[in-house]
Amino acid sequence: MSLTATIPAICRRLDAAYGEQPWHWMPDYVRAPIDVVAGAILVQHTIWANAERALDALREAGALGIGALASMPEREIASLVRVSGTPTVKAKRLRAVALMIDGEGGLDAFLALPLDRMRPLLLATHGIGPETADAIALYAAGRRTFVIDAYTKRLFRRIGIAPAGDRYDVWQRAFETALPDADAGDFQRYHAAIVLHGKDVCRATPHCTACPLVDSCTYGRAQILESSAAAITQVSVRSQRTPSESSATNRRRASTPSGAR
Repeated sequence: MSLTATIPAICRRLDAAYGEQPWHWMPDYVRAPIDVVAGAILVQHTIWANAERALDALREAGALGIGALASMPEREIASLVRVSGTPTVKAKRLRAVALMIDGEGGLDAFLALPLDRMRPLLLATHGIGPETADAIALYAAGRRTFVIDAYTKRLFRRIGIAPAGDRYDVWQRAFETALPDADAGDFQRYHAAIVLHGKDVCRATPHCTACPLVDSCTYGRAQILESSAAAITQVSVRSQRTPSESSATNRRRASTPSGAR
């Protein structure tokens, strides 16, 4: 199957498998666009639970807003987001994106910008790369841009059909080309399903026997075959023991005092 056929097929199967599970940035769950903007920075190099705790700390302090973050000293922001890790780094990035958005007229005005204006502004902001920029554009502004992350690359490489190389723009172009009829809502669901699958099943050490895609995954089928072969070998070794070996084992067990067993 070609890449352009594989991508939509896999995305739809994952959407069917995970579509009912909650995802923190989906419209039904996210509190407000500012949670996505700040959360996309806070979640860098940590888990979402830590980013969410940092968001709550900002919210409780009245600092979860573009104006508040733009005017607050970085050391104060850092003290509030410490739980998310690298607080001074993230404080600098949060303030930078807040200043940029404030300069564009505020969050509502910024989110109303077309993607070809919004994305360059994000990418020109300190600490924001393509993945973070696209997460903000997709989930906060509802713009049609596919988010490429480590889960996406790992999954499709294991399936055995993936874009060449590691460049973000090449991967993104492949997905957006393969999904010409998908809108921003579809992109949100597909990306969310890929992440949920990557966290639950297609981990660094995967649970291939539980995978809904194993019939389409070169890596998964090989892993299951390897595990099955290892199990058969173990059974074969046990069944090939000679009678004398079995008798010797039984005698050793019988001669071992019960208190030592």
